[in-house]
Amino acid sequence: MIALVSVIALGFVLGMRHATDPDHVIAVSTIVARHRSIRDAAVIGALWGVGHTLTIFIVGGGILLFGWVIPTRVGLSMECSVGFMLILLGILNLTGILQWVTDLSSSAGGRPGAGHYHFHSYGNRIYAHSHGASPEANSKTPLSWLDRHFGRIGLYQVVRPLVVGLVHGLAGSAAVALLVLATIRDPKWAVAYLLVFGFGTIGGMMLLTGAMVVPFAYAGRRSAILNRGLRTASGLISVGFGLFLVYEIGFVNGLFTRHPQWIPR
Repeated sequence: MIALVSVIALGFVLGMRHATDPDHVIAVSTIVARHRSIRDAAVIGALWGVGHTLTIFIVGGGILLFGWVIPTRVGLSMECSVGFMLILLGILNLTGILQWVTDLSSSAGGRPGAGHYHFHSYGNRIYAHSHGASPEANSKTPLSWLDRHFGRIGLYQVVRPLVVGLVHGLAGSAAVALLVLATIRDPKWAVAYLLVFGFGTIGGMMLLTGAMVVPFAYAGRRSAILNRGLRTASGLISVGFGLFLVYEIGFVNGLFTRHPQWIPR
């Protein structure tokens, strides 16, 4: 029992290390490149980790509990999706579309006649008071943890890291499940390991994104040109690494050929 608990505890550490995989770091860097707050960056990292954990748990759990077998082309396609996603994130970052969508989703300024909101707390309620909008726009909403922590980020900024995490989890779920299955024979403990691994990934990504935003914030205060250079570099690296992954999985591993070969990793 002690040995089993130790293995599961190790899963938390391995989950934190898993967050630092190159494709994870590159993808998240394109998301936090336009943020200046460590708190916002940590929330983005947590959302990525939740998405990653969700697919790891669902697909990995299916392999462990129900003996799912993933066909070679399906497994390669899952991994190749990460490459295409990195290319898309890099292009959006380079073209400035991400900034436009972020600004549009983080404020009401993108809609005609809409204004910006100030939130005032009285007792157990939050009152949203708008400026530059019609009187009907003023409203009251119940006190909410989501309002406090996600309101300033914007819906798009919440959904994007969650989706990116889902794709990354989809690509790595088979490898993690097979590794666990080779180490822990009891399916229930193996599923528990997946959850602990997921929590470790969430914690590791929160620390990583919190640290990652520091140079972007520093560059933003010092020089707009330096800040733009860092964002451009993150976009180029994302596109380049995405192309490398697509080539390796598509042609070296044979996804786009007649003889695919897949070893989950």
